[in-house]
Amino acid sequence: MGSLSGILQRPVVAAAAALLIRVPVPNITYPIPNTDHRFFPNFFYSPADSTPVLLNSYRSAELVKSAKPTAYTHSVPTSTSSSETLYRWHLPEPMSIDISGNSGCSSVKSRTVVVLLGWLGAKQKHLNRYAEWYTSRGFHAITFTFPMADILSYQIGGKAEQHIDSLVNHLSDWLEEEYGKNLVFHTFSNTGWLTYGAILEKFQQQDPSLMGRIKGCIVDSAPVAAPDPQVWASGFSAAFLKKQSVATKGVTRSTEPGVTLSLGTKTVTEAKPAVTEAALLLVLEKLFEVVLNLPTINRRLSDVLGLLSSGQPSCPQLYIYSSADRVIPAGSVESFIDEQRRAGRDVRACNFVSTPHVDHFRNDPKLYSAQLTGFLEDFVLSSCQHSS
Repeated sequence: MGSLSGILQRPVVAAAAALLIRVPVPNITYPIPNTDHRFFPNFFYSPADSTPVLLNSYRSAELVKSAKPTAYTHSVPTSTSSSETLYRWHLPEPMSIDISGNSGCSSVKSRTVVVLLGWLGAKQKHLNRYAEWYTSRGFHAITFTFPMADILSYQIGGKAEQHIDSLVNHLSDWLEEEYGKNLVFHTFSNTGWLTYGAILEKFQQQDPSLMGRIKGCIVDSAPVAAPDPQVWASGFSAAFLKKQSVATKGVTRSTEPGVTLSLGTKTVTEAKPAVTEAALLLVLEKLFEVVLNLPTINRRLSDVLGLLSSGQPSCPQLYIYSSADRVIPAGSVESFIDEQRRAGRDVRACNFVSTPHVDHFRNDPKLYSAQLTGFLEDFVLSSCQHSS
């Protein structure tokens, strides 16, 4: 699927839709891109660091709120080809909106924003297909991604947390504009899930009533609810190597060399990492054994993980995961699901069995769509469906 930019140029339908829905699109400012490499930690500049991902400068374009936006747009263009957008607000497709006003669910959808929180290394283009799924069904969607530079140079109260503050302020302003507006969160991998936890923390600090406006949470390829060096090493390795990483490979019934596994009644083959990836995983795991035990980092992670484990809002949860995930072990996801159910949460889960990390939608779009549709209809849209 392509970008939403330039799509849906249907002025007549858009104008009619705009009469019913106030478009919550913010104004845009483009700060001067930061090309200074000094914010990278020193350990990323050893002679062995030849991976371009570690050396490139990443930039971001930030959004600021607008009290009464009037423009109709689907995305925020970046100022240069090398810059990155912090987040984008995607509007419902005009053809998905019931302009007659007869559909109660159309009204609920127009007052619901699905916040998509990307995985480590994800860019806006990677989340577009998910945003399009929601906007084609009448929902607003926000896609949020971190520039890799902000993750690599993470500091308490630094750029990464400032980006989250920007998003939280925007969401809270939008929620306060009109009664009946709600949120649904859709997170990807542990990075997206931890970002969700940081957002919940800020909601609690800013206005605890905002927690009640969250009507559902969908967790894709997560969580591991502990600071596990092996999981962090796998996540960063996958982000650095991208398609060359073994984490992007599912399992097959082939006879190629690998590790033989039993998944239910099937015997499958799991690819082995290349020598270079195995070496990178080893180095990263040793690194994170140190980093995750630094007092400030450990304390920050413990606070967010504690909130996600025992302080989530009472909204229903959907977990989408896979036994073939090489980054997030299925057992960790299932253990967390059991904990949430014991705590009285309404939890659904779907094991895709053979699909790789954060790639379930692409590999099985029908099953993925069915899971999302059922979850939204049964929980987010249940009141309007019963009344219609």
